[in-house]
Amino acid sequence: MSTTNIFTPFTEEELMPKEEKLEVIKKGKQFSIGIPKETCLNERRTCITPDAVQVLVEHGHELIIEAGAGEGSFFTDLQYSESGAKITNDPKEAFGQDLILKINPPTEDEIDYMKPNTYLVSALQINLRDKAYFLKLAERKINAIAFEFIVDEYKQLALVRLVGEIAGTVSVLYASELLALSNGLMLGGITGVRPAEVVILGAGIVGEFATKAAIGLGASVRVFDNSLSKLRRLHTLVDSRVPTSIIDPKELSKALRRADVVIGALPRLNMTPIVTEEMVAKMKKGSVIIDITIDNGKVIETSELTTMEDPYIIKHGVIHCGLPNLTSRMPRTTTKAISNFFLSYILNYDEEGGFENMLIRKNEMKQSLYMYKGRHTKKVICDRFGLTYHDINLLIF
Repeated sequence: MSTTNIFTPFTEEELMPKEEKLEVIKKGKQFSIGIPKETCLNERRTCITPDAVQVLVEHGHELIIEAGAGEGSFFTDLQYSESGAKITNDPKEAFGQDLILKINPPTEDEIDYMKPNTYLVSALQINLRDKAYFLKLAERKINAIAFEFIVDEYKQLALVRLVGEIAGTVSVLYASELLALSNGLMLGGITGVRPAEVVILGAGIVGEFATKAAIGLGASVRVFDNSLSKLRRLHTLVDSRVPTSIIDPKELSKALRRADVVIGALPRLNMTPIVTEEMVAKMKKGSVIIDITIDNGKVIETSELTTMEDPYIIKHGVIHCGLPNLTSRMPRTTTKAISNFFLSYILNYDEEGGFENMLIRKNEMKQSLYMYKGRHTKKVICDRFGLTYHDINLLIF
């Protein structure tokens, strides 16, 4: 049997079948995440639970948690370390990571601990900030993301909504405590005794959950808002059980005179309060005002910021609560909710190839930044504090 030689320009090795080469999408590098202990406003919430730490560690992230960071939410250092986190006693180490997750914004001293180009994710609480805070962050060339600006793919303020749901419910529960303290009234009525009157200013997410909580406790509720579509939505959600009204000073004044509890749930950024001091002076003695959105602008003129040690003040015989971190009264529930959000948030960025890739691809990511490499990218902040505004779309291509 003769063998025929076939001419070929390829060597035998070159003719051997090879594995197919597929394009490999470059993933973002796994980054280190710092969780410092909260030092302001007697804060008891934190951003991550031990369960979430375990998942992130399994995905290759390194978590550095400052000792005692979870104490306020009843999570121990041991639980965090057993989940794979490194516990440190040095705040500088927690602040020296690629990504910092915090509830309250860092203090000026804490900003000094941060490396240039670090990603900081925290609440902004614009009413509690001053120009120096933004200048200090800019000096360190930080990329800063605010809870208040984080939007999801449906253009919803994802984290604001989540915390707002808790804040609405907590505001009514705490108002019920204060009402019992001030004049011994129970929020819901019983046979032969009329229920307390609750006026809720704002029909957004916070207003919706405050309304549901107040109805659940048996109170008589009235809701005011300037948006007819929000009022219509709320009306449908509560089966038309609650009278609603557009904010008309005469109508509002009448409702406030009868109210036992007033919940302020309308953000008034750079706007004048809706409830004037004159209206408050005509309210019943011993009634309760809770201004939830005080860190984003007052709804009630007489409101003042209060702290966990002194949660309320009394003006014109009316109890005023102005806690900017009201959900800190229910720290474990709030921590679990925030942690669930950040777990999916970080894992989502891993899949997309890291923060920088997300900035280029996703418009909602750009919207959540108020500072990119030290440049101020949020017009509302620049207008308020007289800072130079940079369009984020011109900084990232």
